[in-house]
Amino acid sequence: MSLDLLELISQRETENNILHAEHINPQFVKAMKTIGFDKTYTRGEGAYLFDKDNNKYIDFLSGYGVYNIGRNHPIARDVLQQYLTYDAASLVQMEAPLLSSILAEELKKRVPKHLDTVYFTNSGAECVETAIKFARCATTKPRILYCDHAFHGLTNAALSVNGDNFFRKGFEPLDQHCYPVALNDIESLEQELNKGDVAAVIVEPIQGKGVHIASDEFLHATAKLCQKHNSLFILDEVQTGFGRTGKMFALECSNCEPDILLISKALSAGYVPIGAVMYRRAIYKKVFSSMERCVVHSSTFGQGGFAMAAGLATLHILEQEKLISNAEKMGALLLSGLQELANKYESIAEIRGKGLMIGIEFKRPKSLKQKMCWDLANKIKKGLFSQAIVITLLTQHNILTQVAGPQQEVIKLLPSLVITEDDVSHFLTAFANVMERSQQFPGPIGEIINRVAKSLL
Repeated sequence: MSLDLLELISQRETENNILHAEHINPQFVKAMKTIGFDKTYTRGEGAYLFDKDNNKYIDFLSGYGVYNIGRNHPIARDVLQQYLTYDAASLVQMEAPLLSSILAEELKKRVPKHLDTVYFTNSGAECVETAIKFARCATTKPRILYCDHAFHGLTNAALSVNGDNFFRKGFEPLDQHCYPVALNDIESLEQELNKGDVAAVIVEPIQGKGVHIASDEFLHATAKLCQKHNSLFILDEVQTGFGRTGKMFALECSNCEPDILLISKALSAGYVPIGAVMYRRAIYKKVFSSMERCVVHSSTFGQGGFAMAAGLATLHILEQEKLISNAEKMGALLLSGLQELANKYESIAEIRGKGLMIGIEFKRPKSLKQKMCWDLANKIKKGLFSQAIVITLLTQHNILTQVAGPQQEVIKLLPSLVITEDDVSHFLTAFANVMERSQQFPGPIGEIINRVAKSLL
C-alpha cells in the first residue's frame, strides 16, 4: 500500500507550528508568533504564497533568494517528473555522471572562460568550505581574508569568515587563520596581503546581511592584488547569482575576474539543494594532483541526478522567459520608486541595491513624534523599528519581507525575478502607507513595538 502524501498533508496542514515547536525549534516558533509571522502557507505559485484561507501574499523574501524563477515553476516540475520516470542510476559514485557533466558544461558557457572547472556541492556553505580548502591547498598559505559584515554560511569554516559576531558567539574557537578587513578599504586589504601568508580573499559583490555593495574599484583591486601576492580571489555569488542583480552573475556588473566563483541557492529551482564551485584549472591541478588524489575532496550527494536536472531546468527557464532582463527592469522601477519615498520620509536613510536585491536603511528622524517612536524601539532592542515595518507590511499588506540582519535598521527586498509592474506598484503603495503610519505616535508602529517589547520581557 502506497503512502498518500497529499492526504497526510491535508489532515495535518494546520499543525505546522505545534509540531515544529514540539520536535524541531520551539524558540523559532515563539519568535514567529511574536512578530505575527506564524502563518500556515499551503501553496506557492510564482512570486506568491497562499495561506490556509487562500489569502494571497507577495513573497519579497523568496526563500533567501532561492526562488529566482518563482515557486513551483511548471517547466521545472516537468523536468523533475521526467527525471523520476527515467529510473536513473544516480549516485553510483564509481562512475562519471552524465547530467553533472552536462550541467557543468552549461554553467561554463555563462561565466568567464578562465573558470573552466566545476565542483558540485549541496549548499552555499559547502561551496565556501570547499573554496577555503582549495585555496589553502593551491597556495600552501594559511590565512583567509573576509570583509566586515560578511555572511558566507554557518558551518564551521564558513562561520570563521562571518563578519557578524551575533552568529559567531557561542561557537568559538573558530579558525584563527581567518581575518577581517573593511569592505571597500583597498589600503587595509593591501596591508594584509603584503604579509605574504594569505591564501585567499573572499568577497560578496553585494553583502546578504545589510545589502552593502562592494565597489567596482574594490573588486578590481582585490583581483589585481591577489594576483600580485599569489593569493586567490573568491567571489561568493550564492545569493547574487542567476539574474538577481539584473545580470546572470554580479561579476558582469563590475567586469571583475575571480579565481573561484561560488554559486548555489537559485540553481536549485527551489526543489533540490545544489551548489557549485567554479574555478581555474590551475587550482584543480594543485588539489587533485594525481590519480591517487582524484577523490581527495568529495561529497556523497554532490552530483545527484535530481539536483543536476533542477539546475538544467533553472538555466533554461531564466533564459527562455527573459527573467534576467525582467529583474533589471523591475529592480530599476523599485529603486526609483523607493528613492522618491526616501526623499519624502526623513526616517529613510538610504536606498541601495542592484536589480532585485535592494536594501532600505532607516535612521533616527528629527521630528518629535517620529523620534519618540524610534527612540522607544531602540531602547528596547536595536533594529526593532525596521522589524516593526516588516511586521506591518505582512500583517496589513500581505507582503513578506525581512530585516537584513540581527540588530540592523535595514529591510532587504529579495523577490522572485518573475514579479510584475503591478507587484512593484503594490509594494511601493504599501510601503508608503506604512511609512505614513510610522509618523504617528502613538500609532500602529508604536503599538507593534510595545507588543514585541512585552514578549521580549
